[in-house]
Amino acid sequence: MKYLLGYDIGSSSIKASLLDVNTGRCVAAATTPTTEMGMDVPQAGWAEQRPERWWQEIINATQKLQNGYGFEGGQVAAIGITYQMHGLVLVDKAGHVLRPAIIWCDSRAVELGNQAFRDLGEDFCLDNFLNSPGNFTASKLKWVRENEPEIYAQIHKIQLPGDYIAFKLTGELQTTVSGLSEGVFWNFKKQAIAQELLDYYGISAELLPEVVDTFAIQGRLTAEAAQTLGLAAGTPISYRAGDQPNNAFSLNVLNAGEVAATAGTSGVVYGINETLSADSRSRVNSFVHVNSTLERPKNGVLMCLNGTGILNSWLRRLVGDLPYEQLNQLAAQAPVGAAGLSFLPFGNGAERILENRPSAASLHGVQFNIHGREHVVRAAQEGIVYALNYGMDIMRSSGVQVQRVRAGHANMFLSPVFREAFVNAGNLTLELYNTDAAQGAARGAGIGAGVYASPKEAFGGLELISTTEPTPALREQYQAAYSDWLTLLDRELRPAELLLA
Repeated sequence: MKYLLGYDIGSSSIKASLLDVNTGRCVAAATTPTTEMGMDVPQAGWAEQRPERWWQEIINATQKLQNGYGFEGGQVAAIGITYQMHGLVLVDKAGHVLRPAIIWCDSRAVELGNQAFRDLGEDFCLDNFLNSPGNFTASKLKWVRENEPEIYAQIHKIQLPGDYIAFKLTGELQTTVSGLSEGVFWNFKKQAIAQELLDYYGISAELLPEVVDTFAIQGRLTAEAAQTLGLAAGTPISYRAGDQPNNAFSLNVLNAGEVAATAGTSGVVYGINETLSADSRSRVNSFVHVNSTLERPKNGVLMCLNGTGILNSWLRRLVGDLPYEQLNQLAAQAPVGAAGLSFLPFGNGAERILENRPSAASLHGVQFNIHGREHVVRAAQEGIVYALNYGMDIMRSSGVQVQRVRAGHANMFLSPVFREAFVNAGNLTLELYNTDAAQGAARGAGIGAGVYASPKEAFGGLELISTTEPTPALREQYQAAYSDWLTLLDRELRPAELLLA
């Protein structure tokens, strides 16, 4: 019996999934820790995690997987990695981490990126990088250069979170073109390193790791890592991708016009196109997709809402640590529109769909004689949906056809209220599949190692669980509620616009 092992390095937890090569089905999975990993917040708007913690949880998840499902390390044919995007890990020549990772929802570099956008020229950045440098990895590295010069001087290589885990597995310092694009280190027009941005920031390209293919044998498990994990030395690591390109891959979203979504810690909608198009205000972003080639480039257009699962988790603690299933049942007890209660879910760092404005979550329309827990929970779930739809409207205006969306049967898509609001507010069809990020990484490893000859062969075990369609009556109610939510958002943003003018 042969297996494929996938690791998902999230900001809340680490997950490991084991797939049977022959059936393509997940036979075992493990998630650690049992309580969500926290983020360090040294200052308001900052967010950090220790990469060493990710590695320890990789060890813990692997041991948990082995304890729960008896397999031998030598039965693992290949390993794949997916990871939280946009994080910055710095290592010295000995491979030691120099400081905590500055992760995806950290806002400290926003103004540096905005200034680069202005100085390099908005048209130049959008034509070449398809993005504003914004709050992405390159801008975070510039922040370290300006504010922590003693640390910057020790940097041997920078890494994304998945690159760091791959380094711990193989001893190789590497990244991918898709990874470079997520940090705005990539010039789409030239199909090369974004040298113009590096020169502007005063950053040497020598700090970037070696580039390897997304689907390829990128390295092999070292004897030390193998002993630590209870796996076999020499096992190939043959796939790595950021969480959103990988989520799309895990759902077999590989071609122009196909769209994937996820609603975990952050909420994301990700659609594939084959054109070098960009939103004029960089509210949605483009990255190199996992199956892009020089001959036939494919990009993923991504809208992200930071305050998604983290809002649901906050609500869960607020109402007494109810299981998520009971939280979803509570939401269903309130009517569509939550009896006039509205939630703006922008409380987890600068939101790109709001042009990186400083923002906070807010609850509006509270009536003490009307509203209870159920209304607050429903308003929060609907607010997340409306914010996602706001981002999808931007994607639609950029030429991405968002009509049929695929997602894994997980996280907030487990909520009937969330699903109902998602399809009716957006007037779209939602398909849920029996997969997750770690399974996607395992399938990718199978392709990269040659275990599977093609994506079609790799997705033999992928099954459609349910399809949800909009209905006329509910569509009318949700779109009316969405219109009210947009009016509220416009009112809340108007003062910020005046201040920026």
